[in-house]
Amino acid sequence: MNRRTALILLAGTAAVGGTWAFTRPQPGQTSFDLPGAANAQDAESPEAAEIDTSTVQDMVLGDPDAPVTMIEYGSFTCPHCAAFHAEQYQELKRDYIDTGKVRFIFREVYFDRFGLWASMVARCGGELRFFGIHDLIYETQSEWIAGGRDPAAIADNLRRLGIQAGLDGEQVDACLSDATTAETLVAWFQENAEADEVQATPTLMVQGEKYSNMAYDDLSAILDEALAEAGAE
Repeated sequence: MNRRTALILLAGTAAVGGTWAFTRPQPGQTSFDLPGAANAQDAESPEAAEIDTSTVQDMVLGDPDAPVTMIEYGSFTCPHCAAFHAEQYQELKRDYIDTGKVRFIFREVYFDRFGLWASMVARCGGELRFFGIHDLIYETQSEWIAGGRDPAAIADNLRRLGIQAGLDGEQVDACLSDATTAETLVAWFQENAEADEVQATPTLMVQGEKYSNMAYDDLSAILDEALAEAGAE
């Protein structure tokens, strides 16, 4: 696995300035600043070229033995993903996940550094708290992003969301400063994006078939067809 995952690690959130466009990094490069990190690291070294992504846990809702598996690839900074969460996801959870019909997996996409930061906060509490923080991040997206012009403010906003969700402040700070986790998550995202050809968010996978964002009625029809094929209509 030869990947460039250069992470520019800065001394503190106050030192980060400028603006950030919410766009996908150029192919072959993912350059993200981490708040609270102490030193710089070039991930082109032999040690960083081979990153073990097996340590990254899939975040799953629903019955592990559900007949249908659905994956959502989403970015925490994507407004379309926030809209999907507010609308289709709520009905999906009610009709299919909570009823044991669908095993739902959420996989983060990192098209910008703030999406990576949000993911690191969401994962900070482990699987038990992930979806609660996931919900909070999407529900307050326009507030914590704050226009995307002040990385220090965004890092502070995400830190507050983590504390609001029940995490300890020092715990959140440690998560946001964890360069090893950041590198691993970026490599994991790249593997997923390549394997499933993820080029936009949200991207939906139902029983291995890829779909773009769609209305809930259309998604429901696809899930019902998958359930029928699985003999669990």
